[in-house]
Amino acid sequence: MWRWLHPYAKPEVVYHLLGRWLPWVTLGAVATLSIGLIWGLVFAPADYQQGDSYRIIFVHVPTAMLSMSLYLALAIAAFIGRVWQLKMADWALAAIAPVGMVYTFISLFTGAVWGKPMWGTWWEWDARLTSQLILLFLYIGVLALYHAFSDNRTGAKAAGILAMVGVINIPIIRYSVEWWNSLHQGATLTVFERPPMADSMLYPLLICLLAFALLAAALVMQRMRNEILRQELRRPWVKAQFAAELTEANNGQKGQA
Repeated sequence: MWRWLHPYAKPEVVYHLLGRWLPWVTLGAVATLSIGLIWGLVFAPADYQQGDSYRIIFVHVPTAMLSMSLYLALAIAAFIGRVWQLKMADWALAAIAPVGMVYTFISLFTGAVWGKPMWGTWWEWDARLTSQLILLFLYIGVLALYHAFSDNRTGAKAAGILAMVGVINIPIIRYSVEWWNSLHQGATLTVFERPPMADSMLYPLLICLLAFALLAAALVMQRMRNEILRQELRRPWVKAQFAAELTEANNGQKGQA
C-alpha cells in the first residue's frame, strides 16, 4: 500500500493532481451552491413557527457541520505529519486551517443572526455556542503557531500538537446539547434518523451541505497548491512550471492579437 501512496507524497505530483481536479470540484461547488441556496431561500416553504427566519439554516447548518469536519481533517493531517514525518501533511495544516476558521466564523455569525429573533439576544454563553467559539480560537491558534516560527518544521510541529489536543472539543460540540441544558436545538441532521422536516426543506438543505463541502474542498485544494509553490519555490520543477504557464499566457495573447 505504501508503494501505491508513495508517489503522492511528492509535491510536484500532488500539485498537478490537485490542478486537474480543482476545476471540476469548483464547478460542482458553484452549481450545487446555486441550486441549494435558490431552492432553500426562495422556493422552500416558510416554517410554521419561525416563518422565513429559519431560512438561515441553509447556511448555518452546513458551515457548522463542516467546521467540525475540517477540524477533524486538520487533526488527522497533524497526526500523519507527526507519526510519518510527511511534509505534505504539515503543509495541509496551512491549507485547511483558514478554510475551517472562516466556516466556523460564518456558523457563529449566522447562529447569532438566527438567535436574535428566536432567543431575543445575539449571544448566550450556551454550551454549544461556547464550544463552537473555542473551535474558532483553536483554528486561530493553529494558524498563529504555524507561522510563528522561522523554521517551517518547528511551526508545523507546534501547530500539529495543538490541532491534535484540540480535537477533544469536537465531541463536546456535538453532544453539548445533550450533556447540558441548552438553548440550542438538537442536531438538525443525523445519520440514523430521518430529520423531522418536510422534503421541500430537507432536500435543499442536503444540497447546500454538499455544496459547502465541495466549496471547502476547492478552497483547500487551491490553498494547498499555493502552499506547495511557496515551500518549493526554488525547486527546478516550480521554475519550469512558471515558465510553461508564462509561455502559454504569451501564446494566448498572441492568438487574440
